[in-house]
Amino acid sequence: MHDRIARSFWIDRAPKRAPRPSLHGNQHTDLLIIGGGYTGLWSALLAAEREPGRRITLLEGGTIGHAASGRNGGFVEPSISHGIGNALERWPEQASEIARLSDENFEGMRADVARHGIACDWTEAGNLTFARTQWQADALEDFAPEATAHGEPTTFIGPDRIGEFTKSPAYVAATHTSAGATVDPYKLALGLLDAVLAAGVEVYEHSIVRRLDHASELRAHTERGSIRAKQVVLATNAYPPLLRRLAGVTVPVYDYALMTEPLSDEQFERIGWTGQEGLSDAGNQFHYYRKTDDGRILWGGYDAVYYFGSRRSESLTQRAETFATLERNFFATYPQLEGVRFTHQWGGMIDTSTQFCVTSDVVSRGRIAYAVGFTGLGVAATRFGAQVMLDQLTGEQTDRLALDLVRKHPLRFPPEPARALGVNLSRWSMAREDETGRRNLWLRTMDAVGLGFDS
Repeated sequence: MHDRIARSFWIDRAPKRAPRPSLHGNQHTDLLIIGGGYTGLWSALLAAEREPGRRITLLEGGTIGHAASGRNGGFVEPSISHGIGNALERWPEQASEIARLSDENFEGMRADVARHGIACDWTEAGNLTFARTQWQADALEDFAPEATAHGEPTTFIGPDRIGEFTKSPAYVAATHTSAGATVDPYKLALGLLDAVLAAGVEVYEHSIVRRLDHASELRAHTERGSIRAKQVVLATNAYPPLLRRLAGVTVPVYDYALMTEPLSDEQFERIGWTGQEGLSDAGNQFHYYRKTDDGRILWGGYDAVYYFGSRRSESLTQRAETFATLERNFFATYPQLEGVRFTHQWGGMIDTSTQFCVTSDVVSRGRIAYAVGFTGLGVAATRFGAQVMLDQLTGEQTDRLALDLVRKHPLRFPPEPARALGVNLSRWSMAREDETGRRNLWLRTMDAVGLGFDS
């Protein structure tokens, strides 16, 4: 493990770029966007396209895309609701509309990537979800026709055909969907930055907003300056909220990943993975994995770690125990690859909400909008969240704003120590469900009250 690079593979291999300046002095703008990940970048780009000539300023506390946007697995899942299953459970009457708007957002994102020439290795090859147990297989078989009926075409692959899709001894069944894409997530972030700059947006890095005044005028304060704005978009996601009302709406959860050395075509044939599909497990503690353009395997997930008090620290992005678990599970899934070396290990924060997907609102007399809680499926959904915030700031009544996932707000996480107790009991209970196939009393109670925990 000691020769691994403790940094996101995507960021590590990217060419060095000149940093953007930091904010100095007192300035003003029409629209201020706080946060330079996907949510903020999409907000800036779409706002500039909606109203050309408007003065738009984006402030990023570190560097563009350095956090979740440059560390994720690069899965562009179309769903804005963390999967059609979550929509069917929480908003069954709107599930088909959610699926329609998910497809519309995904198609819009694909078009934007092409139109702005964003070279992010966009690949559409479908997704496979594998079952490791019979109860997971039964659940996938039941789910496939329901998902298909609500706009997410899904095919069940039973034990008689699973060998056509994988040679892993760990899997007994699967589902396949043609929807979705994979990308290099950091290239996507930097491509969005280029598009934002070309649209005339002012972008500042290393400009942490310490305070946001909104009693009368809107003014954001950094260490070296301040900026007055007519409207504000909050795109800080898992980072500490600048509005007191956002406390408890999300909690930061740490997710981890490994990257292998490049594999040969023969090695991929040995495990039965000859396509470019994105892969994942069906369990609560699931792995997600995909190929890179140079033939590596990104292998992540399984552990979703919450630290007491909603701790946030770069030091928490390295966790030897989780990396050892990921490595062990990798070789248990693909023993044919024994001896393959991992070159990179890293982690990052996910902004988890109790409804597992984005929640958004406009506050301060319609002047501040926020969108948070993407819960690990934000590569495409952040574009939807950006559209929702811009709709809210203009007051325009759109199909997006009619969704209950936007109009109704999720239950908050309780304060400590109940927060840590609840999260960790949920993690333990979900691990038990993976082993037994049964949801215990705690999980059934959480289902009944609409609380959840996921990554």
